Amino acid sequence: MSLLFQFLQDPVATKGPAGVQSLIFLVLIIVVFYFFMIRPQVKKQKEATSYRNALKKGDKVTTNGGIYGKINDVKDTTVSLEIADNVVVKVDKTAITPEASQATAQAKK
Repeated sequence: MSLLFQFLQDPVATKGPAGVQSLIFLVLIIVVFYFFMIRPQVKKQKEATSYRNALKKGDKVTTNGGIYGKINDVKDTTVSLEIADNVVVKVDKTAITPEASQATAQAKK
């Protein structure tokens, strides 16, 4: 009981532990945010980058716009896609995703 009166009389004594608790809570929120939001996104970006760097002639891919094609030529930042007989389109590498059948096969691994 005397401890309760001591806290009521001294407002500075109550600010110490509350400040530490709020700091711990803030750090906990940041850690949870990192593991559930940032880390998976970075992992996904690394996988996409490694996939794009491993592209070679003859791979079947899809663009972000939904165009299916077969790689005809690979350069540093661009890829030439054959989307029909004698129809070749030049596409930026960042717009390339694996074809749906390849993506499901990789997901099962």
